Amino acid sequence: MTYSRSSYRILLLSTLGAGLLAAVLPLGAANGDQALLDKAKALFKPLPASSALEDSALTPVRVALGKALFFETRVSNDGRLGCATCHNPAFYGADALALSVGVNGKVLPRNASTVFNTSLLMSQHFGGNRATVEEQAVKALLSPLAYGNTSYEQVEKKLQLLGYQALFEQAYPGETKPLSADNWGNAIGAYERTLLTPAPFDRFLKGDLQALSPQAKQGMTKFIDIGCAGCHNGVSVGGQMYQKFGITKDYWLVTGSTEKEAFKGYDKGRFHDTKNEADAFMFKVPQLRNVAVTPPFFHDGSVATLPQAVKIMAQLQLGKQLGDEDTADIVSFLESLTGEVPADFAKAPVLPVAPH
Repeated sequence: MTYSRSSYRILLLSTLGAGLLAAVLPLGAANGDQALLDKAKALFKPLPASSALEDSALTPVRVALGKALFFETRVSNDGRLGCATCHNPAFYGADALALSVGVNGKVLPRNASTVFNTSLLMSQHFGGNRATVEEQAVKALLSPLAYGNTSYEQVEKKLQLLGYQALFEQAYPGETKPLSADNWGNAIGAYERTLLTPAPFDRFLKGDLQALSPQAKQGMTKFIDIGCAGCHNGVSVGGQMYQKFGITKDYWLVTGSTEKEAFKGYDKGRFHDTKNEADAFMFKVPQLRNVAVTPPFFHDGSVATLPQAVKIMAQLQLGKQLGDEDTADIVSFLESLTGEVPADFAKAPVLPVAPH
């Protein structure tokens, strides 16, 4: 059988029409995804392989020592508190409490953020009074709310009695005084710098357009367009600037926060460290990585659910009232920031036994 040129064209189109249409529709979707990716890459960055300060800092023996110290509780004043007390593997590096409990049962004045990816932030704590994870680890030793020791010499003596001398010597060979408070901070910092949690969001940023669900992509678009990304941006989706909490009204009117004795009223953020009125109610913008699995939220843990937190932030910071649909889309995007618990964090180490 032979076909005229016009009949052949009709047959070809009828045979391939559905396939051609299927090809056109994904192409449009792909173009939209690529546009979103381009917009996202201008605001965010994927996680690095590590956050080492220098190439030689994260030696396996130093990281192993840091992990042991991270889980060590016997250095605290009451023998019960360590880094892992407030930064628990079971709760994605946080503790699921509104306000954490410190040494001798003292309630801390602020919520404990996740330790995951914290080494990438501009500073530590909501008030930013610690520059690095290393400084935070060292100064926690003498904090009356954290470890409760009276001197670094006391800490070093405890570590010697617990059998840590050889481990410090292996981790810091050639140093005159390998077992020291400074190296305590250095080792814990080395360990914490390995606690990064790549997520589906990172795969999307690296070009995998199918890494996020359609709702998460829609949520990312809204997150950007509504203005959330003005503060929550960069590699950690936040944590890189200070911002006033409560631009449109006092935050406690919406969050339900209560006055605290530690702050002689409502928590005024950086002001309590700097005593500068310009810093009143200024807090470090929290990172949003793993935010979906680390409730409760805000500096005082005053808000229990993520949808509620999203609506409050839109209202307090942007002057916008979000409906349930927009909120659900943004929450879906935030869920794409949840990474895997680092394998080396999920299992507690075997700690040294004090020599006889």
